Amino acid sequence: MTDVVALLKALGQTVATAESLTAGLLCATIVDTPGASAVVRGGLIVYATELKHVLAGVDQRLLDEHGAVHPDVAVQLAEGARTRCGSDWGIGLTGVAGPDPQDGVAPGTVHIGLSGPGVSTVRTITVRGDRAAVRSGAVEKALVLLSDCLLDAVEGNK
Repeated sequence: MTDVVALLKALGQTVATAESLTAGLLCATIVDTPGASAVVRGGLIVYATELKHVLAGVDQRLLDEHGAVHPDVAVQLAEGARTRCGSDWGIGLTGVAGPDPQDGVAPGTVHIGLSGPGVSTVRTITVRGDRAAVRSGAVEKALVLLSDCLLDAVEGNK
């Protein structure tokens, strides 16, 4: 987490989150790093499906057609976090922590959306284990994705 905060500081940029299955764990993990207040704008906890639309601006038709656990939902969550919180970067997380499937999606399925300067991407991963393992694995992979993009940005500025 120190790397993400340090990289954001080096770039003079900020981050915000919109989290479903992680329910704020990603943002809380980032702010565990001293100095995070300089780079974290905030986060949206959008655990309920309707809040994904109301708070993060996810297209209601997308939710109606595909449900809350879909790669495009993750991207729109990231974009919503970014625009609604006024940050340079947004991360959106949606998935199924288990133990039961949701809308036909298997437990351990996680979609990580990332939106930033010149970047709009999604990664779909599968995390094995119980609810805690899925949630912590989702946070870890989200931070890796953000870190990789920030490193690319730092390299591009040299």
